[in-house]
Amino acid sequence: MVTRKLWLPFAVLAFGFLHETISVDRNNFKSCEQSSFCRRLRLSEPETSKFEVLQETLQTYKQYILLDLQHSETKHLYVLKLGAVKGGIFHFQIDEKSPLSERYRVVDALVKEPEYVGVKVESSSASTVVVSTEAGTNKAVIQVAPFKIDFYNGERVVVSANSMGLMRFEHLRRKEVAPAAPVENEQEDQENEVQVKEDPGAWEENFKSHHDAKPKGPEALSMDFSFPQGKVLFGIPEHADSFVLKHTVGGKSDPYRLYNLDVFEYELDNGMALYGSVPVIYGAGPSATAGVYWQNAAETWVDIFSPEQEKNVMSSIVNFVSRSNQEDTPAANFISESGIIDVFVLVGPQPLDAFRQYTDLTGKAPLPQLFAIAYHQCRWNYNDEQDVTTVSAKFDEHDIPMDTMWLDIEYTDSKKYFTWDHHKFPHPLEMIRNLTERGRHLTIIIDPHIKRDGGYFFHNDCTDRGYYVKNKDGNDYEGWCWPGAASYADFFNPVVRKYYGDQYLLENFKESTAEVGIWNDMNEPSVFNGPEVTMLKDNIHHGGWEHRDVHNLYGHMHIMATYEGLIQRGEGTLRPFILTRSHFAGSQRFAAVWTGDNMAEWGHLQASIKMCLSLSVAGISFCGADVGGFFGNPDPELFYRWYQTGAFQPFFRSHAHIDTKRREPWLYPEDVKLIIRDAIRKRYRLLPLWYTMFYEHERSGLPIMRPMLAHYPADLKCYELDSQFMLSDKLLVAPVLKAGQTKIDVYFPAKENGEADLWYDMDNHRKYSSVGYDSISVDTYKVPVFQRGGTVVPRKDRIRRSATLMKDDPFTLVVAMDKNTLAKGTLYIDDETSFDYRSGKYLYLEVEFKDNVLSSKKIDSTATYSTKSWLERVILVGLTKTPKSATLHLSNGESSTLDVYTEAGAIVVRKPGVSMLDNWSIKLNY
Repeated sequence: MVTRKLWLPFAVLAFGFLHETISVDRNNFKSCEQSSFCRRLRLSEPETSKFEVLQETLQTYKQYILLDLQHSETKHLYVLKLGAVKGGIFHFQIDEKSPLSERYRVVDALVKEPEYVGVKVESSSASTVVVSTEAGTNKAVIQVAPFKIDFYNGERVVVSANSMGLMRFEHLRRKEVAPAAPVENEQEDQENEVQVKEDPGAWEENFKSHHDAKPKGPEALSMDFSFPQGKVLFGIPEHADSFVLKHTVGGKSDPYRLYNLDVFEYELDNGMALYGSVPVIYGAGPSATAGVYWQNAAETWVDIFSPEQEKNVMSSIVNFVSRSNQEDTPAANFISESGIIDVFVLVGPQPLDAFRQYTDLTGKAPLPQLFAIAYHQCRWNYNDEQDVTTVSAKFDEHDIPMDTMWLDIEYTDSKKYFTWDHHKFPHPLEMIRNLTERGRHLTIIIDPHIKRDGGYFFHNDCTDRGYYVKNKDGNDYEGWCWPGAASYADFFNPVVRKYYGDQYLLENFKESTAEVGIWNDMNEPSVFNGPEVTMLKDNIHHGGWEHRDVHNLYGHMHIMATYEGLIQRGEGTLRPFILTRSHFAGSQRFAAVWTGDNMAEWGHLQASIKMCLSLSVAGISFCGADVGGFFGNPDPELFYRWYQTGAFQPFFRSHAHIDTKRREPWLYPEDVKLIIRDAIRKRYRLLPLWYTMFYEHERSGLPIMRPMLAHYPADLKCYELDSQFMLSDKLLVAPVLKAGQTKIDVYFPAKENGEADLWYDMDNHRKYSSVGYDSISVDTYKVPVFQRGGTVVPRKDRIRRSATLMKDDPFTLVVAMDKNTLAKGTLYIDDETSFDYRSGKYLYLEVEFKDNVLSSKKIDSTATYSTKSWLERVILVGLTKTPKSATLHLSNGESSTLDVYTEAGAIVVRKPGVSMLDNWSIKLNY
């Protein structure tokens, strides 16, 4: 293939191997020992902190206090600023008091300037300064010497900063040069050498053939955080590892690494860096859950201290577990290369409280268009217009719903973005409109690397206007990526972001439409011939900041520019759809995220759940994995089991490498095709639930896909579960994740009082009412999904070729009873495409079953939307008696009798026929 010939030289140059290899080449990526600042600052045992508070410097203001800190050995001064944010959040920053130059502070990660609340110094003594919030419910106790801060929720310490004494802060300084010593005095010469001896990578560093000049010298910092109420730690995505973070200290493992990288064929079950970095971590326990958001965009390593794991794995090490009063306290040590200490402490106290506090800071994913949460069909690459048309038509021929066709890099003219290869795609607008007329969409890839080609308008503009990232000498940085020689737009410059976003406007990108989705890939940024396949750290961005300061933000700024461009393209009315690979805190405001270039292996299917759970609790709810695996050729069983899992994850897309066999569902045997069809149809049936969950995420900030411990923190068995998960508080999903399984063990959790919820199998309505594992039989079609008693799940049972064509179809409500024969749920309806819902054009309904009456009413009484949808069926699960009939009552006083019958262990109320716009009730008659 031509594309393969183009790709191979760059891949060989960048990675040192061909793409047929089966795992990552670790030699291309640093270990902590190979990273000078990690090597310098990593400490595996608690110490007495070298920092102390100068109490006489205390300054109090309405919303914060200031205190000087001093290093006991260097006597260097730092400033602590501590305040509180509305909603149960503390914020503190530590910076040098008089740095040689300004240190970088992260911008554009927070959704807005935090809303600070009043704080007051409650008491101040020789040993502590106690700062409480305006409401007085939370407080921070600053210990003077050695310095630490304990954060309280009520009467409990939930987070302790620097309690292990691991804080370090390398102040900016000029490089010392040893004075010349007299030749005859060898001993004095040796002493001078000792005085200036530092880590060999402190002032400049080499990795393979790459040199990092480090013009500011060493500037790293670290701080540890303990979670006294916690049993486990989780968060800090993105890693292909377990949901609960593993102990990293004292053994052979590296810390978890946060450094956005294009890791080719990444491995499972380790903390190596991947495409995104979200530096938020949570400590969960039965009594409380709290979190820490470490706002730093530089390369960061995070050591995990997990006493329980340490005792099990390395019982001979006693230094950590002997810490006074902290034997069972998990902790994390964040180590960053540059910037300042900038920390938000999320005091909880429950898991959902901590998750909400984090998204209050960094934002929520806006409600996507409905098509975006339906099924997507992609591969690298669909060859030409005829290929796209044929694949779309085949979905109709085989009666498989599908909403979006995707095009990878080969659609462009020689890898020049905002262009088309007119040999393969001579009529792009006609192709797009043909899809649109059938209720479908097109999404195309646009990456941040710009081909260095004198005939390419984008390159010429960026060159002439100075829009590229610069190298350390001030010239346009040049690297290698898919086009060959490429440069990279400097998205930290608002003028560049505006120029880039303007390219999406239809007067500029004429062969596009307002409905086309955008896929931003390779935006770590990926540089095939760069150090660790990315950009040089001493490159320079807008404002004079080095790339080392902002690396993990680059992809975030890229998608921010894309989002603003699509908002303008749609004239502020259409909701953009963007998929990104690289991400940081707050990226959920602009794009969905997928887990990158996975493999067609069962382990990667299992990892898709763990990775999406970690992203979800870090604010990124719109997450999914390449169904089937990007690399390799899945066997039939793996393929259909992956579809069954993907159908219950927020982003649902099949994708494959250019060298894999074609794998559209109908290319597999008929029995396999039918199983895949069934899985996709399950997704479409539940689209009303998905759409409601996405809307509620925008309102509340809570994850859509949730770990079991989010709702059952008192049940310690839930902490180890990352093979099953919840969707909102309504469904428990336990997919088949191993080959050849005919039974899987599903865990039904205990509430705080030790009792079980009721759970109902969504396929046959079988009830489960006991805490513990239950063995569930699975055939090839079975996806074990259970509805929690006390909830209502909306469905649409008329499956069409695409979600956009189901807009006015009728609803079915599945009402599952709890132990008190009660149930409550929500349903959200709008036009499914525009931002009109933000001006009150929507319906947000509460459906409740109580006292044998099912009723519907508006939650937001002033909002309205003239839906054509109506209520087709009500399915009541868990009733102990069968009613004889039902009576429908409308708000205008009219009433009518409805038919009732039993089906698969449930009571069905047939065809109420009432508009979803009305207030109504259905009374069961016995």
